[in-house]
Amino acid sequence: MASPTADRPYMPGYGILPADQGTGLLPWSWAQQRLATSHDYWVSSVKPDGRPHVMPVWGVWLDDALWFSSSLGSRKVRNLVARPDCVVTTDNPRDPVVLEGSAEVIRDQAGIKAFLDALNAKYATHYPLDFLDPAVNASLRVRPGCAFGLAEGDFTGSPTRWSFT
Repeated sequence: MASPTADRPYMPGYGILPADQGTGLLPWSWAQQRLATSHDYWVSSVKPDGRPHVMPVWGVWLDDALWFSSSLGSRKVRNLVARPDCVVTTDNPRDPVVLEGSAEVIRDQAGIKAFLDALNAKYATHYPLDFLDPAVNASLRVRPGCAFGLAEGDFTGSPTRWSFT
């Protein structure tokens, strides 16, 4: 993944400070730490009729992407297969990281095994490889196109947007 570029959105009328005020831009390492340690993630997708759908998942930040899994028949997987654009957030609303990206179903065994190893390590589980059997479950990877973060301690001075394109 290329190094992201960062900027601070300036939104007059929203109380967000100009770039030369506040604590300044948050480093990407700040976001990566929160992506790695979040216990849960909220995945937002779009139903066939255009209505939004949001569900929590367990996941891991691995190889510069957010990985999670779900049953092939789940609403979120069906949505993401049809329309891969999605939003994923960390579980802490006080110091959030919000990823906008595209979900990709991973089918290669090496990728699934690496994901499962990271999942088992993070959540202290012992799921066998067949837990993520691609005939039953989808292993998904979301690479960010852009990401947003802000620190509660400087709500109006820290908003940062990272771009990966």
